[in-house]
Formats: sequence, structure tokens, C-alpha cells
Amino acid sequence: MTVQTPRRASSMDRDAATAPKRTDRPVSAAQTGKKKKKDPVWAKLTVVLGALLMMGSGAGIVGTKWMVSSTNSAVTQENLLGDTKKGAAEGGSDLNGPIDLLLMGVDARKRWAVDELHADTIIILHIPASHDQAYLVSIPRDTEVDVPAFPKARYPGGKAKATEAFFHGAQNGGGWAGGAQLMAQTLKNATGISFDGAAIIDFNGFKGVIDSLNGVKMCVDQRVKSHHMVTVDGKPMYLAEARKTGKTQTPIYHEKGCRDMEGWEALDFARQRYGLTHGDYDRQRHQQQLIKAMAKKASTSGVLTNPVKINSLIKSAGQAFVLDTGGVPVADFIFTLKGVAANDLVLLRSNNGTFAGNGSGRETITEKSRAMYRAVKQDKLADFIISNPDVVAKEK
Repeated sequence: MTVQTPRRASSMDRDAATAPKRTDRPVSAAQTGKKKKKDPVWAKLTVVLGALLMMGSGAGIVGTKWMVSSTNSAVTQENLLGDTKKGAAEGGSDLNGPIDLLLMGVDARKRWAVDELHADTIIILHIPASHDQAYLVSIPRDTEVDVPAFPKARYPGGKAKATEAFFHGAQNGGGWAGGAQLMAQTLKNATGISFDGAAIIDFNGFKGVIDSLNGVKMCVDQRVKSHHMVTVDGKPMYLAEARKTGKTQTPIYHEKGCRDMEGWEALDFARQRYGLTHGDYDRQRHQQQLIKAMAKKASTSGVLTNPVKINSLIKSAGQAFVLDTGGVPVADFIFTLKGVAANDLVLLRSNNGTFAGNGSGRETITEKSRAMYRAVKQDKLADFIISNPDVVAKEK
């Protein structure tokens, strides 16, 4: 893993692709209530963000304009940042400087209402001004935070876990957008970081994306029993569905070792936190690993040169994401971030990867982690990592 020192990016040529930004796509019912040859980052990171596989460099992708248009049509775009969008004084007026994106993972199963959801995964994706590397910084879900008042959801404000900020913002008609806006405001107050864009990831929708990639390679570092799924007649099923069959249920164990996983298996492993040595911190690391595994598979499986596979992947992504580019045209992101490859994704951990309890079942943020968040805001993360190499998470 190579950590680059920051430098300002040169101006980028964005004239090669143009597409109107789509903002009128209906929201689903569940969401309302070449020195070094590299594949472009948006061909990988948009596996995370939903605007998939839109620009070709070394991979020789064809039909760039078609892919931009198709992705805009497939992925729901909403205002997820509210008033927390990075301002001009923070470099938010263009993409020439550092870029910070808020990723929120939810578990939106059909039987759960919109206002019952928490953001169980909270990740800040930081791209330095050099635009040649990317960092995934996980925020512990149980961190105690001051959640500001949010009139849209009739929430008066108060102390809560970070994961609960999304829940409070989604109440009383706030919906996913309200949950994201309150989460963004809460994190800005807690870390000082403003955002250029945001995405809500429905991990159930991720299954289709992974299956479109014909699975991903994951390394299981500790044996863990699934607390969400079992097999019935050899078929993996959620516990609630399995109970309805009245048939024998067989526990699922994720055994140690590296192997190719189907979508359901990779997602189920990445969801587990009970039974792991470091609980949610191990889960955070596994979810970061899954994101990186998807990025690598997208760039090495031939999908970038196959329009049929690209189309399938884009449709799958459309069922997994809600996206906010902060008002910046998607095409601008494509060309701005084309210098980052999957191997340039660096996984970072907060609180040294261990629960820093405050005696009430919630966590406090250590001073080192606060310094790391300041380094993100100041675009000095590479320098911080050199002085604090232990914040880099082991990948297996």
C-alpha cells in the first residue's frame, strides 16, 4: 500500500462527455416516507456510489455518453446533503481540490418501513487534491453525538448514537433524504467535515451488483456464525423467511480463508458483528474490504469492455443506491477522478479498531481519531498516516 503526499490537481478536460443531470426520476416507495495504466476511479468507486462504469481510459470502454445517460436514468438522485454541502470557501465550488463523499449503508428489507431504518454503515470517502488516491474512513455507529434539531422530521435535537441520526431524520415524512441530511449535519458538527456528495447504499441491493460481477473474492479472518441467515433445503434465507417454511434450519458459518463469494454470502459476511473479536469494528473493516473487492472485480473481470455486462451492472446499481453529487454534473466527477485505481483505496479505522465505551453503551472518539478527521478536513491525511501508520486497517 502506497500513500501519496498531497498535491493540487491540474485542470481536467471534461469536454469529452456531456449529459444532462437527471433530477426528476421517481423515488421508489421504499425510499420516500498514462504513465501508469489505471482503470478510472469512477469505473470502480461508482460501484459504491451508483454511477457505474461511465468512462474509459486504459480499459477502452466504448459508449461513454451512453453510459453517463444510462446511469443517470438508473440511479435515483436526491438532495441528501441539505445545507451541509461544502461551500465555496471550503473548495466546494468545483472539483479541483479535495473531495469528501458521505456513504451511508442501510438494511432496507421489504418488511421494514422507511422510518424504521438506521445507518448501520457510515463511511467518509476522502480523495485528496492530487486525485490519485482514495481513503475510506469508517465512523463508529455507536459514537455518541449531538444530533441537531431537524424541523423537517419534527426532531427537537439531542444526544444519540451516530447510527440513530439517520433514523431521527427519516421520521414524520423525512424519508431517506431527511435521514441523510440529518446524518450529514450531525457529522459536520462532530468532525468539522463538509461533503461534496453523498450516497445511500441499500445493502440488499448490493447483492445484485455483486452477482452482476459474478461474485467477489473475500478473505474471512475469523470464523463467525451468521445472525441473519440460515439455509433451508440448501438455500440461504433470512431468518424471518426461513421460519415461515416450517422446515429444518441449518446455521451458516463463515469459515476462515480466502475464496470467491456470491452476492448473498459476501453481504452476509460483511453484515456480521456479533461473535467477532472487535464487534462492529471488525464489521466496518469487512465492509470496507467488500467495497474494495467490488472495485477490483469491476476492473479485472472484463466487465469494463462488455456493454452487455455494463448494462446489467448499471441496472443492478440503480436498485442499490440513492445518489447526491452536490449539484456537480456526473460527467465532471468522471474526468476528475479518473486517476484513482482500485488498488489506491486505503482502508482506515477509527479508535484503533476497538470499542471506546463511555459507560453507557455508547462510544467516545479518541483524540487520535479526532486528529485523523481534522487531517481529512485539511487534506493532510497522507501526512497523518505517515505519522500514525496504525490507523491503516489490515485487509485480511
